[in-house]
Amino acid sequence: MQIAGKHIPTGSRKLLPVFCVGILTGILAISIGKSSFLEDTGLFDKYILSGMKHMTVDSNALFYYVLRKRMLLMLAAAVMATTYLGYAVCVGAAAWGGMSLGTYVSALVLRYGLKGLVLAGTGMFPQYLLFIPAVLLMLGWCEDLYRGIYSRSSGTEAVGRSFVIRKLGWLGVIGAVVTAGCFLESYVNPVLLLGYLKIF
Repeated sequence: MQIAGKHIPTGSRKLLPVFCVGILTGILAISIGKSSFLEDTGLFDKYILSGMKHMTVDSNALFYYVLRKRMLLMLAAAVMATTYLGYAVCVGAAAWGGMSLGTYVSALVLRYGLKGLVLAGTGMFPQYLLFIPAVLLMLGWCEDLYRGIYSRSSGTEAVGRSFVIRKLGWLGVIGAVVTAGCFLESYVNPVLLLGYLKIF
């Protein structure tokens, strides 16, 4: 991706099919195991949603919880990118993200139809407006770092001081985007989600 004439690594296009396969896998898993996932486990059943309608959210505690969780995942991905498993981590993250999305949306749609689709969208809004670009940037960051360390193919810059400084700078930018997403997830999304559940 090019922004202001500068190349911004956003993950190889090879990862998009992996993400799509993950989505299909999640949808198939819910469709095939509908009775196990939806009936036996009570996934997103009316009792759980009814309990959610009356809960109160401590936004400060939620913010620190999701921030810690997402930052640990981001740092784990950054560390793994420096190993021989770096590219495998990118592929695995893309597949897992797709499968999670497919499972989440299809479970709500199968259970509640169009209302479930709206609920799924409400549950991801507005934080995923920032999380999706952050994930794309992080996958690109990890892949670029991995290739910089282990590949000497054309178009790949060898590891040096400027390379490391640039990568750390981008990691800081991604961290800032994730932090902003966590803020939205903790202080804005609960208001929207609980508001929709009251008329669900």
